[in-house]
Amino acid sequence: MSARRPGEGRGVLYRLYSSRLRRSLTPETVPHHVAMMIDGNRRWARQAGFPTVAHGHRAGAAKMHEFLRWCDDLGIRVVSLYLLSNDNLRKRDSQELADLIEIIAELADELSREPGWRVQIVGRSDALPPALARVLQTAQERTASNTGLHVNLAVGYGGRGEIVDAVRSIIAKHDESGGSLEALAASLTPEQIGEHLYTGGLPDPDLVIRTSGEQRLSDFLLWQSAHSEFYFVEALGPDLREVDFLRAIRDYATRDRRYGS
Repeated sequence: MSARRPGEGRGVLYRLYSSRLRRSLTPETVPHHVAMMIDGNRRWARQAGFPTVAHGHRAGAAKMHEFLRWCDDLGIRVVSLYLLSNDNLRKRDSQELADLIEIIAELADELSREPGWRVQIVGRSDALPPALARVLQTAQERTASNTGLHVNLAVGYGGRGEIVDAVRSIIAKHDESGGSLEALAASLTPEQIGEHLYTGGLPDPDLVIRTSGEQRLSDFLLWQSAHSEFYFVEALGPDLREVDFLRAIRDYATRDRRYGS
């Protein structure tokens, strides 16, 4: 009789539990659009004793690639990842920011090579370093005709700025047609603003997930998440497990979405 390896029993139980969670879900109960706020990468790196937080950001990026595969396997059609905010661009240490920009560029290139996936960049490209902006644009163009999992990468993104940009776009378009401000004010609707957001044409997120136990939006998809469900995971970003993800989807499936009614 062979000896059982340490942790082998836990591995079997984990796989059984994951399978049970997955079987409890049906296509009708799975969200169409999931937004993910990956958080805790820096804390993870410090707790692990790494000399720089770049190790945490790299581990977080790898986890996001894995997370997208979980979503694709479950039949989720749109995923939005919050990778770099406008606040990050202004406030992060210069070396950390340089490392993060390199990691995001690598991730975008990798995702654009996944068969069938479509990458869309949401954010202000003019606020990004030119080299990163070019990589992101190439990733988007390379996948423009794909019809599989739609991946929004929020880079140089801010929810308040997005709303401002949408309103500016509406005003500019109205001005080109020769309309008056009075007419614009009378005709402006939430649907019109939604069409001019970076995510115009896509469904709003059904579920927003954030790791590391933090419970705030941090300027992410402010307009789009008005009726979203929220799920907060205690695990730090790189430690997120598939069972954590499946629990979030199971929890979502049990909620009664009232949309303000």
